[in-house]
Amino acid sequence: MNGAKLRERLTKGEAVTMLTPHHASSGLAVRLVELGADAIFVDCEHGTWSFEDVRVTAQAIRGAGGAAIVRPHSHERPLLIRYLNAGADGLMVPMVDAADQARAIVDAVRYACPADYEKRLVIAMIETPKAIDNIDELLAVEGIDVFFIGPGDLSQNMGYPPAPPFGQTRPQAVMERVAFAVKKIRAAGKTAGTLVTSDELPSWLEHGVRYFYIHSDPFLRVGLAGVKKMLAR
Repeated sequence: MNGAKLRERLTKGEAVTMLTPHHASSGLAVRLVELGADAIFVDCEHGTWSFEDVRVTAQAIRGAGGAAIVRPHSHERPLLIRYLNAGADGLMVPMVDAADQARAIVDAVRYACPADYEKRLVIAMIETPKAIDNIDELLAVEGIDVFFIGPGDLSQNMGYPPAPPFGQTRPQAVMERVAFAVKKIRAAGKTAGTLVTSDELPSWLEHGVRYFYIHSDPFLRVGLAGVKKMLAR
């Protein structure tokens, strides 16, 4: 499983990129890996991926040299186990607010993969003010490889829109909470991750973030905007 390869790189302090294809497409997922993505985000919380899609796509992604990171829609133990048994290289579990939830996730991974759980990457998503308030106890849980601050859900849970207008920054209050969490994570010697645009990436890299979740749509938007601009001349 290529989750172990990602962990090894992160342990060395290297940056890792995870792109989302936004569509249940093994072909597009593989193409993103061929173009340079380290991992592919298989979003089963908001996306339409079936268990069979996960199985087939994870195999294809690994064949191209990448890793398939699955986000389930909940912490439900049988669900986590089933995605791991379907071949996920790692899990990115949403809405992890407390240490007991984080420990339960680690336990589910080790139960599902008793012989090779170390080959799966385990990511806890920090998406609420409560989770940030509990960050110290979350960081004390062994077995979590990446503590990922989800700025979209955090924004919404703080009373702001989940995403700013294209090209604009998130509210300052949200950015301050993300920065606070990243600083705590790094101070604890753990790996921090967050969602970024290509413009935001250099700043968060400087702040110590090493796991970067990137949407593919902005690249398409910018590229198509450039084509339309040329055609309008």
